[in-house]
Amino acid sequence: MRVSLASALGTCFGVEDAINMAMTPEFGDNLTIVGQLVHNPQINESLKKNGVSLVSNIDDIDKIKTKKVMITAHGAAQKTKDKLEGAGFTVYDASCPLVMRVHKTIQSMVTKGYFPVVVGQQDHVEVKGIVGDLKDYLVISGESDIEKIGKTGKRKLGIVSQTTLQVEKVEHLVSKIRGMDYVDEVYFVNTICQPTRDRQVAVRNLAEQVDLMIVIGGYNSSNTKKLVQVCNEKNIEAHHIESFSQLEKKWFYEKKHVGITAGTSTPEHVINEAHEAILKIANEIDLEPVAH
Repeated sequence: MRVSLASALGTCFGVEDAINMAMTPEFGDNLTIVGQLVHNPQINESLKKNGVSLVSNIDDIDKIKTKKVMITAHGAAQKTKDKLEGAGFTVYDASCPLVMRVHKTIQSMVTKGYFPVVVGQQDHVEVKGIVGDLKDYLVISGESDIEKIGKTGKRKLGIVSQTTLQVEKVEHLVSKIRGMDYVDEVYFVNTICQPTRDRQVAVRNLAEQVDLMIVIGGYNSSNTKKLVQVCNEKNIEAHHIESFSQLEKKWFYEKKHVGITAGTSTPEHVINEAHEAILKIANEIDLEPVAH
């Protein structure tokens, strides 16, 4: 059995920068992160072991016991940062620069007179941050939401995307919107980040060669879920795991070539552990009798 790693996988620079900032020794147990720094369980456990406190969101401000707080890599609205500073906290911003680019892009669209539309998941922390400073906006996640545009009465739209979505689906959705009778103009900036694009291209290429894909990343990681979707569209069996301990030997029987990919929040050591475990399983199966 052959085992191959995708050409692009694992943590991106935005995630790595956020982790390095949060792990700065000077913080110790005097830091609270508002939300999940990144959507990965191993990273969150490491932060807790380092003494870092976590609260779910800005609504839990009364639970913050430290002087210093940190905005996650997913970004936050300026009013959230202002609220924290107004409450007397020192705010450290670990927002990914590519997420903040989306904030700036949509604000620029509003300034130019476009009605802001975000393609993304309404309840995702990144999307909440993007729309948090907007007075009027619309979030759409699929074709079933398009009809909501007509109800706004807006004919001049400025559209951006959550950074972790599947490229083809966003472009298809925007194409549908452009074709609507009640839309006069669409100003679209594809803000899906390059690391997300790279990992989608890499898994799509690898899916052409394998008969099983193992996708590693947090279950609440949007970009990791999109890697699974790419495999599904390619009709390739895929299993989404957070840890090597979740691997099941039965998945690998009768498989000739196994691929491994990982989301942009998945640290290298988690990928390496899974890779080593899969190689061990592959070796065991290769040594077994032909009939399983």
